[in-house]
Amino acid sequence: MSASDGETSLSTTVGTNISQRLDRLPISWLHRRLLLIHGCGWLFDAMDVGIITFVLAALAREWKLPSDQVGLIGSAGMAGMFVGALVSGIVADFYGRKTVFQWTLLIFCIATALCALAWSVTSMVVFRFLVGLGLGGELPVVASLLSEFIPRQKRAKYVVLLESFWAYGWFIAAVIAYFVIPAFGWRIAFAIGFVPAAYVFIVRRALPESPRWCESKGNMIEADAITSTLEKESEGITGIVLPPLEFNPANGTSSSPALGFMSLWQTPYLRHTLVLWVLWFGLVFGYYGIFVWLPTLLVKSGYSLVSSFGYVVWITFWQIPGYYSAAALIERIGRKPVIVSYLSLSAFAAYMFGHASSNVPLMFWACAMSFFNLGAWGAVYAYTPELYPTRIRATGFGSAVAFGRIGGILAPFVVGILLPTIGREGVLTLNAGLFLLAGGAVGLFGIETKGRVLE
Repeated sequence: MSASDGETSLSTTVGTNISQRLDRLPISWLHRRLLLIHGCGWLFDAMDVGIITFVLAALAREWKLPSDQVGLIGSAGMAGMFVGALVSGIVADFYGRKTVFQWTLLIFCIATALCALAWSVTSMVVFRFLVGLGLGGELPVVASLLSEFIPRQKRAKYVVLLESFWAYGWFIAAVIAYFVIPAFGWRIAFAIGFVPAAYVFIVRRALPESPRWCESKGNMIEADAITSTLEKESEGITGIVLPPLEFNPANGTSSSPALGFMSLWQTPYLRHTLVLWVLWFGLVFGYYGIFVWLPTLLVKSGYSLVSSFGYVVWITFWQIPGYYSAAALIERIGRKPVIVSYLSLSAFAAYMFGHASSNVPLMFWACAMSFFNLGAWGAVYAYTPELYPTRIRATGFGSAVAFGRIGGILAPFVVGILLPTIGREGVLTLNAGLFLLAGGAVGLFGIETKGRVLE
C-alpha cells in the first residue's frame, strides 16, 4: 500500500471520527490543564482592560482632560478590538487557532508596555488601538479553541469557566489600581501589564492545535496524532477504558472546503449571525458604557478617587460568583434561559444602580449588576461558537465579536458626551436598555444548543 493510500485509509477510518473521539473522553486533569492555559491568557487580557478603566480616572485628573477626550481613549481600544476580532477569526480558520493565539497575546502585551510611555492623548490613542488589536484578536480564537477540545456534555460549562478568568484579571487590575496608581502613578500600572509577554513561550510549548481544525483542513494525520495523545493521557489519568467507536462518516468534515465570511449570510447561518450580532452589540455597548466609566460614576456619586477604586474592587469581586452560577446552570437549564434571565437581571440592577440615592443600595445594585452581567458574558461566550461548524467557527465568532466592538467603540465616547447632560441616572438607564435588547434577540429568535454535537 502506498503512502497516499495509507493517508486515505486513515482519513476514512479515523479522521471522520475526530469529533466522536473527543466527545467520548472523560473530563480529567488534561481538560483542566487546557482550561488553565487558555484562562491565563484571558486573565492577562482582563488585566489590561481593567487597568485602562482605572487609569482613565487618574489620567483625566493629571492631564486635565474633558470627558469627550477620556471617552476617545477608551474608544480607541475598542476600535482595535473590532479590527482584531474580525481579522483574527478569518485568519484562525485558515491558519490555525494556536498561531493566532500566540501572536495576538504578544501584540497586546508589547502595546500595553508602550502605553506606559505615552506622552499625549494622541500617542495614548494609538497605543490603545494596538492593545485592542491584540486583545480583540485573541478572545474569540481562544474560546473557539477551548470549545473544540471539551466533550459536549461539559463544553458550555468549561467555556463559562474560561470567561471567569476575566473576573480574576479585573480583580487583579482593581487591586493594582487601588495600591499602585495612588502611590506610584498610572505609568507603573501599564508597565505591570507587560509581564504576560513571557506567557507566550509557555503557550508555544504546552498548547496543541485543535484536532477538529486539523480535520477540517484535511490534515488527518495531525488530527489523529493529537487526538490519540489526548486519548492516551486521558486513559492514563482517569484509568477509564474508552468505549469503542461507532463509525459514522457524517462526523467528518475533512473533505469540506473552507466557507469564508460570506457564508455567514447564507442559509442556514443567516439567522444565527443576525441574532449574535444584535446580542454582542447590546452586551458590549452596555458593559463598556458602564464599566469603563465605573470609577468616574462613583466619583460623581460623591466618592473620592481612591475610595472609588476600593469600591470597584468589591464590585468586581462579585463577577466571580456570577460566572460560577452561570457555569452551574448552563448545562442544566440550557444556554437561552441563562442568557435571557441574566441579561434581564443585569438591566434591572443597572437601572436601580443609576437611581440609588444612598450608599447601601447603590453598592448593592452595583454588585448585583456585576454578578449577573458577567454571568451573562460567560454564557454568551459558550453559546456563540456552538452556532457554527469548525470550518467557519472562528470567522463567525470573530465577526460577531467585531460587530459587538462597534458598540464598545461607541459606548465610552457616547457616555462621555451624555454624562454631563443626563447624569448617572440617564447613562445607567441607557445601558440597561441595551442589555434588554441583547437578551430579547436571543429569547425571541435564538436556538437552543444544549447537548448538541459541536459539528
